[in-house]
Amino acid sequence: MTQPKLRMAPSPTGQLHVGTARTALYNFLYARHIGGEFVMRIEDTDVSRSKREHADAFCEMLKWMGINWDGEIVYQSDRFEIYTESINSLLEKGLAYECFETPEELEAINVERKAKKLPPGYDGRARNLSKDEIEKLKNEGRPRTVRFATPESGKSEFEDAIRGNVSVLWENVSDFVIERGDGTPTFFLANAVDDIDMGITHVVRGEDLLDSTHRILALRRALGSEEQPFYAHTPMILATDRSKLSKRHGAVSLESYKDLGYLPEAMVNYLVLLGWAPNDDREILTLDEMISEFDIVNVNKSGAIFDVKKLEWMNGEYIRAIETNSLISRLKSLADIRYGDDIDGELFARAVELAQPRATTFNAMLDQMDALFTKEFNIVEEHIEVLKSADHALDILEAVEKHLQSCDWNVESIDLREVVNAIGLKPRKALPVIYIAIEGSTSGLPLFDFIDMLGRDESLERIRNAKALLG
Repeated sequence: MTQPKLRMAPSPTGQLHVGTARTALYNFLYARHIGGEFVMRIEDTDVSRSKREHADAFCEMLKWMGINWDGEIVYQSDRFEIYTESINSLLEKGLAYECFETPEELEAINVERKAKKLPPGYDGRARNLSKDEIEKLKNEGRPRTVRFATPESGKSEFEDAIRGNVSVLWENVSDFVIERGDGTPTFFLANAVDDIDMGITHVVRGEDLLDSTHRILALRRALGSEEQPFYAHTPMILATDRSKLSKRHGAVSLESYKDLGYLPEAMVNYLVLLGWAPNDDREILTLDEMISEFDIVNVNKSGAIFDVKKLEWMNGEYIRAIETNSLISRLKSLADIRYGDDIDGELFARAVELAQPRATTFNAMLDQMDALFTKEFNIVEEHIEVLKSADHALDILEAVEKHLQSCDWNVESIDLREVVNAIGLKPRKALPVIYIAIEGSTSGLPLFDFIDMLGRDESLERIRNAKALLG
């Protein structure tokens, strides 16, 4: 039996979308689950939009996720001669033909077909051009493309592991371009040629490419391959309003979530559950458990909702599960970038321990420490206004100042709840004022621990500065 072989085939035209990352993950998991190969192919035939740096970043992000591939990366831009040979072969066999319409003429064809209540697309008018007519059009300098001649009758069908039987009448599929005007191949042609040449047996990709499968299968047959790969088209990832996930909903690239401080193991865990679940509905799984249990046939048909709140929860669960010393080590390089590499190691370790139980991302953990390690502490205007509008703010700060001047310097003695009770105020009303004065926000690291770490002199200076802000 032929060894199963799956591939990831991204177009390097931008950052790695979370939907593409999930597709890569599903391919990787299923390949490993069935004992097959998983290879990487960069579909960069659109030379005007494709960039090698995007391809490199894509591969780096997959490595960040823990996804590895077999063999060398294949770049379609290195294979243009092979595609040209295939296109010429189709032309010689009469299975493809040259076209010379201008963009305006193509638009007029669409308008005409719409008026006749026909499906949009090309009407095949160049199929039967004579050699003399072709030569004349070339001499006129008109734009040249090559189109594949789709069957004029019958239907195309294939079995999809997720969607069952998928079919379309050929009369509804117009002749499509396989070579652009600049001589480069389109996605359909390059995809069909490469899947045949690379021996791809299983194709797992997003449902937005479902319709293209009919064209690719027709090209495969025209190129001499009657064998159909195993197909599985995964559901779209949707926003919470059930629209297609896009930038208007917030971060959509994997790079963005990495920069926001999400853990790779949490991202992988979350993405695998967007359309699939283990039999016992566990939500926290290791990569080895995913490989053991993941089967593409169990992926849902319906779209999966990308819920950032659920991702935050899962990321927080992973942060809390990390052994503290390991967490300190992982965070230190990020802290060095933010604060410089001269921060006190013991103080940083203590801050990490305090932040770990409540944080949802690495960035959120560091945010809680900003007021401890920043070179210049300032209260932003928004929180100054909160401070000024708080009842009895000056009374609270004066009582805290008096207490901190003389108390023993440990967390138990610094506990300020009795201090505010003594002036007739509830801690839940008074403590936000102290938080703003000391940490610059109404929340952060545990307040009394923070004051202990900050030290008596700096704490008193911040209290006095906050009093000055109140006039």
